[in-house]
Amino acid sequence: MRSRLTTLAIGTAALVAAGLVAPGTAGAITGGTEDLANRYSNVGLILFYDDGVRYRCTATLVQPDVLLTAGHCTFGTSGGTIVTFDPDVARTPTEAAAEIPTAADPALGFQPGDLGADDGEWRIGTASTHPAYSDFTDLDNWNDVGVVQLAEPVAGITPASIADRGALDEVAQPALNKTAVTVVGYGTEVRKPVAGPQKPTPMSYPIVRRYTDAIGQKLTPQILQTNGNENDNRAGGGSCFGDSGGPSFLDGDIVTVTSYGRTDNCRYIDGLQRVDIGVVQDWLATFGVTPAA
Repeated sequence: MRSRLTTLAIGTAALVAAGLVAPGTAGAITGGTEDLANRYSNVGLILFYDDGVRYRCTATLVQPDVLLTAGHCTFGTSGGTIVTFDPDVARTPTEAAAEIPTAADPALGFQPGDLGADDGEWRIGTASTHPAYSDFTDLDNWNDVGVVQLAEPVAGITPASIADRGALDEVAQPALNKTAVTVVGYGTEVRKPVAGPQKPTPMSYPIVRRYTDAIGQKLTPQILQTNGNENDNRAGGGSCFGDSGGPSFLDGDIVTVTSYGRTDNCRYIDGLQRVDIGVVQDWLATFGVTPAA
């Protein structure tokens, strides 16, 4: 989990400590649109603890009681993982302190009792990581996929569907550079600070759901690499810290989850873990998650 903080090129989870997202470690879908219409209602914000520190990622409801996310958002976590599907979680540190739950004992992580009566929009579950997740050590066997099994099924939200096996192979080069996937996540925006050097920087707030289109650049057996440049006239922007585990959709189905980025200001190259491949789909099937018929 340390790689999400010290190596910005690997993993895109965001730190949430003491009710705040640490500046410089969080970001958002660059060039994205706030999901004010709740278009992606099955995409949620997840929170979890590791070594006493609270983090956040993005996840998607793929069964009434199963969330799909990145492996680095489930690997080595303490206690439970909680989720909300609110598209507008907090716009200021004050709102975050009031709206975002904390664990009574950070070393133990979230426990069911940490969600009080006023936290009705939050649900708790148990995280699992793909058994072949390489923790960013093996490019040929990345497998950056995880799930969260919720204690109770979610009512009133239609789960998203997983793409058929090999769906991305249908848009390999040269079609890839003309194909956009829709990336969704809860990272915060990259913008110029109010004071100091006016360099676009990942900011901590607001914590809201956003989406954008990203153009395919390279496809490997494990990874879809996209161009995360918001100035690309072929599409929108890309993903950033806090968007980890969030889905990308192609023709309405999930084809990837956000895995990593290559720059500390969330520009240019994004790495998205494919979920349309056998090694991932065979594992997801053990949780009852299979491609749409």
